[in-house]
Amino acid sequence: MQLLNSSKNRYFVFYIIKIDKKKKNVENTLMKTIKPYLHKVNYYETDKMGITHHSNYIRYMEEARVDFLDQLGWSFIKLEEEGMASPVMSVEGVYKKSTTFPDTISIMVGIEKLSAAKLTFSYEFKCKDEVVFLGKSTHCFLDAKGMPVLIERRYPEFFADLKAIYEAGKSE
Repeated sequence: MQLLNSSKNRYFVFYIIKIDKKKKNVENTLMKTIKPYLHKVNYYETDKMGITHHSNYIRYMEEARVDFLDQLGWSFIKLEEEGMASPVMSVEGVYKKSTTFPDTISIMVGIEKLSAAKLTFSYEFKCKDEVVFLGKSTHCFLDAKGMPVLIERRYPEFFADLKAIYEAGKSE
């Protein structure tokens, strides 16, 4: 797994090692490139002072998280078809600098913590190459009946993809 940085782009490229048990060979395959999510601040998202209203940042976190999972190959639609839900357990945010209409915010999503039962995403919002917001959201996993599930056992492919991103983030 690599973290690629440039002055304008920051994204993950990660590799999944595939093992074919029948052929007994190992294949290192480039699987995904995770790029930042871009959100252009709309006029209606600002307050009377022309600043992006603070409540919108939680919404932007969700937009970025959905995009991140789409890029990973695990869209919300796919997860729901698999019978999984991932409700938010907690959200944190630190506002560093204001944004305004029509700023474009680049949101990099990472995985801060991962266990068989819970997942914590991290979010870094940048505008004009400056950090404007840092956030976290923690999620659990439920089946279609609302019962907790261990994704490592029930959805091993999904867990493996999340773990690849998590492990790469630890090596930064």
